[in-house]
Amino acid sequence: MAASHESASQFHFINNLRKDLPSSIVVFLVALPLCLGIALASGAPLFSGLLTGIIGGLVVGSLSGSQLSVSGPAAGLTVIVLGAITKLGAFEVFLLAVVIAGILQIILGLLKAGTIASYFPVAVIEGMLAAIGIILILKQLPHAVGYDADYEGNESFYSESGNTFSAITAALSRINYGAVIISSLSILIMIYWPKIKKLSTVPAALVVVIAGVVLSEAFKNSAFALAPNQLVIIPVVNSFNEFTGLFTFPDFSQITNKEVWTIAVTIAIVASLESLLSLEAVDKIAPMKRVSPTNRELVAQGAGNICSGLLGGLPLTAVIVRSSANVNAGGKTKKSAIMHGLWLLLSVLLIPALINKIPLSCLAAILLLTGYKLAKLSLFQKMWKHGKEQFIPFIVTVTAVVFTDLLTGVAIGMAVGVFFILRTNLRNPYFYEMEANGDKKVMIIRLAEEVSFLNKAAIQHTLNQLPSQSEVIIDGSRARFIDMDVLEIIKDFRCNAKTKEIKVSLKNIREEYKVPSLKKSVYKPEKI
Repeated sequence: MAASHESASQFHFINNLRKDLPSSIVVFLVALPLCLGIALASGAPLFSGLLTGIIGGLVVGSLSGSQLSVSGPAAGLTVIVLGAITKLGAFEVFLLAVVIAGILQIILGLLKAGTIASYFPVAVIEGMLAAIGIILILKQLPHAVGYDADYEGNESFYSESGNTFSAITAALSRINYGAVIISSLSILIMIYWPKIKKLSTVPAALVVVIAGVVLSEAFKNSAFALAPNQLVIIPVVNSFNEFTGLFTFPDFSQITNKEVWTIAVTIAIVASLESLLSLEAVDKIAPMKRVSPTNRELVAQGAGNICSGLLGGLPLTAVIVRSSANVNAGGKTKKSAIMHGLWLLLSVLLIPALINKIPLSCLAAILLLTGYKLAKLSLFQKMWKHGKEQFIPFIVTVTAVVFTDLLTGVAIGMAVGVFFILRTNLRNPYFYEMEANGDKKVMIIRLAEEVSFLNKAAIQHTLNQLPSQSEVIIDGSRARFIDMDVLEIIKDFRCNAKTKEIKVSLKNIREEYKVPSLKKSVYKPEKI
């Protein structure tokens, strides 16, 4: 029996590895330019971006309870990081703030602050995913045609050179046909390679990169030649001493600097929110619909930021783009995220010269397909069918995230989502029906299971509209909880009803209701 169980475990391990290994290569190829681009935009050394991706894979990937989430440097933090480095005057001082932010995240995790993720409306999460998909498509189109003025990983609508649409217009007037050929062929490979059963075990993204490098080399000294800035650029190290020389360490002498602590708190809050949003989003699109432990995620992210700050990296978060690439590539377990960190490390140590031959246009093709899968038309159709209470928060979130940034857009979507939740609650505190009692009509108001103070206005309005000389029965038989404010309205109405000659009867309404405990309020289905 034990041998059989061991054999089954071994089978699952090998079966998962067959999916996780190729998926890790896809995530590595997606993460590589994003790590470099975000470091460049943050005003930090290029190696710091790669180091953050390595730590996000090896450290956070190992500690996280999520099976498919992938962590690394986040585009949403670039403005904060750039401003913080400038304000503090030295990268080493900024690293101290990253270490402190990591400690604060661990404290938040231990205090169970991760439960806030349970309050993100589904429509907002779906809207965020669709928006990220649209942003990927809009931002990668210029890279696909060889216009690389904007850094890889930029998610902001506005930039120094204008906005996303002006960048696309500029790109179309400066097309590099070599890049177009590479990106077009790459898209075709990404679509059709997985359909060839005998070859599908080799990741399509790996074939894309190989084809891109071959074409790039073939185009040299021709009209289709790629410029140096149209290729990946990572630091080249020729020895272990050169590699260790790339690390930077925090300046602990600034521990009493108030600015350091202010920046640390900002990073901790923003990075935690982005991680929780990404975690919810990944669980939503993953085929197995596993629920990742949010508090454990905060602890894992905190540990990752401590390591990143100590070694010279950037703040890290769970990232939707890399995570969704992991899901789309068929990743099964956290081994994919861990191995992607390993590939990043080995690429710097062993093959930096080869990595620097990869065209950005072929990597753009991979991200374009990732964006398409996140923002499929079928998602918009599904949300439309769910009704305006779901569609409006969804489309508002999509629009807000595309034209602002992730957190601002989600906050706007949340506000609209909460409005519709409150609106629904206000409309559904009770229902009423009319019954004949001889010549008189009796109105029966049946209260819902939960009647909160939010329902106060609706109930008060209904009671005030009752005609004189009528009869009303307020039935609380189904109510497990009625807020004290609502009870006061009902009692006041019964007292004042005599002035209108309204006969009021209360049925199964207690003098006081206590908030039900979680254990006692567990729903038990009735036997059929």
